[in-house]
Amino acid sequence: MSGFKKFLVQGNVIDLAVAVVIGAAFGAIVTSFVADLLTPLISAFGGLPDFSSLTLTVGEAQFKYGNFLNTLASFLIIAAVMYFLVIRPYTRYKEAREVRGEVTHRECPACLSEIPRAASRCSHCCVEVVPV
Repeated sequence: MSGFKKFLVQGNVIDLAVAVVIGAAFGAIVTSFVADLLTPLISAFGGLPDFSSLTLTVGEAQFKYGNFLNTLASFLIIAAVMYFLVIRPYTRYKEAREVRGEVTHRECPACLSEIPRAASRCSHCCVEVVPV
């Protein structure tokens, strides 16, 4: 039982729980954005985007493929919104941050080993170098 308590108190589990809660809240925001803003905008230009009334009857069975089309369209719109408004800007931010990262090491001119920028002597070959 003590191992289970340690597992629950670890930072990973708590971080995961927080991520799930925030993810669910963010999912609700994105779903509302799609349902309340994008879908009416699409219907203004392309007609009614609700396919739930579409059915196919074979004998006694009724296939409501319109609901599937609604769900599929909603998924594609949510995926596009997530990509263009979250993933793409975050990726650009992350790449820009990596480029601007501070350089802490440099190469030794004699042995080409990696040494700290402020070093005055190479720790590998003991050659004196000018600190940067």
